[in-house]
This record gives sequence, C-alpha cells and structure tokens, in this order.
Amino acid sequence: MSSTFPTPQRMSYTPIHRSNDSPTKKVRPMRFLCCMLLSITPLALPSQSQAETTAFTFGVVTDCQYCDADTGGIRQYRGSPAKLQKAVDHLNTLDLEFTVHLGDFIDKDWASFEVVQPIYQGLKMPAYHVLGNHDFSVPDDKKALVYKRMGLPAPYYDFMVHGWRFVALNGNDISFHAYPKGSAEQQAAEKYYTDNKISSPKWNGAIGDAQLAWLRGVLDDATKRGESVVLMAHFPVFPENVHNLWNADKILEIIDAYPAVKAYINGHNHAGNYGERNGVHFVTFKGMVDTEENSYATVSVTPTELQIAGFGRQKDQTLVLRKDRP
Repeated sequence: MSSTFPTPQRMSYTPIHRSNDSPTKKVRPMRFLCCMLLSITPLALPSQSQAETTAFTFGVVTDCQYCDADTGGIRQYRGSPAKLQKAVDHLNTLDLEFTVHLGDFIDKDWASFEVVQPIYQGLKMPAYHVLGNHDFSVPDDKKALVYKRMGLPAPYYDFMVHGWRFVALNGNDISFHAYPKGSAEQQAAEKYYTDNKISSPKWNGAIGDAQLAWLRGVLDDATKRGESVVLMAHFPVFPENVHNLWNADKILEIIDAYPAVKAYINGHNHAGNYGERNGVHFVTFKGMVDTEENSYATVSVTPTELQIAGFGRQKDQTLVLRKDRP
C-alpha cells in the first residue's frame, strides 16, 4: 500500500532546529514529486578509516508529549516544557553532533507546538524529529502540515554523521490519526486494518509500500558505501509488544537482509524496552512526559559499541556492535 505523504529526494538540507552558530549537517530527505528535473550533487563519501575510527555522541529525547492539560495517571503534561528546557540546557553543555526527538512532541492541539518548539530550537547543534501518533492530534485541516510545523524536510529522511547513516522513519503512513476523518487515506487504513486482521491498537500504524521501497534503496546505498546504519522511528518493532508497528515483521525482514543496520531506536512505549535480534540492538527510550522525573539520554558511537548515558529515568547501557551479524 502506498503512502500519500511526499516521496523522497536526496538533497542537502539544513535542519530548521538549530541555532545560528551551530554546525550544519547534510540531510538527504524524501523525493518530492515535481515537474522539473533537479540537478543533484553527489555527496562526498567518508573514508573507510573515518567510518571505522571516528567516535561521536548524539542526544535522544522522546515523548515530550506536551499539552495544556491536567495530569493523567503518571503523565504530567504541563511539566514537559520545564523538563525539555532542562534537557536542552544540559545537552548544550555537551559535545554532541545532533539531537533527535523520537516522536510525540505534543500530546494534542496545534497551539502546543508554540510552547515546546522554541525550547527545542534552543539546542546549539542540529536537532531532528521523527513523527509520532500524537503529533497528529490536531485539527483535520492541519494534519498535512504537521511535518513542516516540526521543521522536517519530509515525513521521512536520512542524514550522515562520520560514516554512519541515520534513517528517520515515519510509522504513520497507514494510520487512523494522520489523515482527516472520512478521507480516502483513513478509509484505506480501515481496509488495511481489517484485511490484515490486525489486533494491535488503532493508535499504532504501519509503514507504506513507497516508504519501504525507499528504505531498501537507502540501505542499498549505505551498503555500497560501507556505512553503518541506525534506524530511528516512533513505533517499536521488537521485542513483541502492544506498541509495535502493525507491519513490524516487514521492517524486521528488511533489517535481516542488511548487515549494515546496527540498531533501531524508538519511543512510544513510555516504560522503555530493549531487545537484541540477530545482532541488532532495539532500544525503546523512556518517555519524558511520565512522572515528575525527567528522562533523556546521550548515545556515544564508537567502532565497537554504542554507549547510552541515561539521565533521570533513562538508564545507562552499553551495546556491543557485531561485525559478524548473521
């Protein structure tokens, strides 16, 4: 099933979420359909020695999930801006290549972006987003504008850092929340849900055929260039969990076919989770919105491991990278 989101094009992109004095990273977002031919400049390839020896660190935040609402259970919605500000202040003191928020930046309401977006823009390094289900809890006439409001070049995209390819996926391609009520896309999601006999909650979603084809193309390219890959998404795919993508099995099949993929990181399950499958690490980071305690992390990438330094509820973890993946 194809997505109606814009489709990707490899081109240079400067993230909107960065301060004027921060370094610029090259991002290759989705191909936008257009009636004119574009001239693309090939990206410079990192040397093999750079890809194998350069160590770097990036920041991770997920499920800030702000809205102006009373606490619901352990979710303290009005406390998220203060937590996000503390995380940004701390991350700005560190030597980071970039920071990524792994979805559900807001809980609901278009106006919620106006509160947390300026805080996130205070980061002094490139800062990225992936799209979560709650990010689409806005009026129907705003849904198609969400990715632009969050400063994304497209709903899914990829970028390079020191010989590593980071791929931001969009798990809302096929979903009940990303499209206006009664739209063809929502009706198609209903058919997909019924035809595939899905029992997973309707607040999850699936990745469409166009994006799956794009992902295979990105991984083909990364393999040819000798790059290592980290996939980033909102919805988990492993271990088995009620929060997983509807078509998690298709993502796992693709990961199995590409030894370049070393890790898959995500949010959505606020409690956090971890699993290793065929030498690939699957990390679910804990949600910031839960409890009075903060939650965010940094990930240090070395030739042999990923070192997660957790803050607040997020725990430390060392993940050994396997070069001999099955």
